[in-house]
Amino acid sequence: MKKILGISAYYHDSAAALISDGEIIAACHEERFSRIKHDSSFPKNSINFLLNSNSLTLKDIDYVVFYEKPILKFNRLIETYISNAPKGFKSFKKAIPVWIKEKLFQKKTIIECLR
Repeated sequence: MKKILGISAYYHDSAAALISDGEIIAACHEERFSRIKHDSSFPKNSINFLLNSNSLTLKDIDYVVFYEKPILKFNRLIETYISNAPKGFKSFKKAIPVWIKEKLFQKKTIIECLR
């Protein structure tokens, strides 16, 4: 049986889902554990809940998937800023450092969080 852990994080409403042989076994939002509305943090509590309630460890998971392709989202962001220039420069100036430091290289961050 192939088991997949799906992760949504870093934008808003972080969550995790567990899929086994194409069937959704369980899913949960991180805000239910953290009590932070629209929690965007890594969903460690959701992942722990899913694994523990199904008597699994990360070693039992065949694939970990992330819902977004950061480079595509970054491209859309740049296109939006260019099409609205110069009106959005203030927002652009604030967003770009966060993207370059954190959001663009999420694979590394996710791997570190799972360890």
